[in-house]
Amino acid sequence: MTAFTVWKFTTPEGADHAESLLRRAAHDGLIDIIDHAVVSWRPGSKRPDIKHGREDTWRGTGWGAFWGLLFGAIFFVPVLGVAAGAGIGAISAATQKMGISSDQLERIRSEVTEGTSALFVVTDSGDLDRVGERLRGVDMKLIDTNLTEAERGVLLEAFGG
Repeated sequence: MTAFTVWKFTTPEGADHAESLLRRAAHDGLIDIIDHAVVSWRPGSKRPDIKHGREDTWRGTGWGAFWGLLFGAIFFVPVLGVAAGAGIGAISAATQKMGISSDQLERIRSEVTEGTSALFVVTDSGDLDRVGERLRGVDMKLIDTNLTEAERGVLLEAFGG
């Protein structure tokens, strides 16, 4: 089952560290990463740095559009204000078609702030228990996922809350 998850870290470097652990888990066959992106927001920066994973070059363009739309809606559109009202409506409608509601966008926007980082991951399948073992001790918080409550419970237990 394909899942979209967003993990928050209390430092700008946290998501980069978790990304390397997740890539190793994928290399070892524990999880199938469709694509991912890392958002790092250094203290004093006006906006975050965004790094798209591009897991598959063939699909990279499509995922680049997805991440661009998502991050535009989360980090850049609120800065534009009322003048971009029509654009905001179009972006909100597009993200809802992807299964990401405006409430989810707002929750992510309120959590990923200056001095933090986040790992956005789209996965297809995986052994959450074994992946969780790899990520134990990493200080992170699940902000959002489109998994069912039961799947989310397994994920939180596997990743240590």
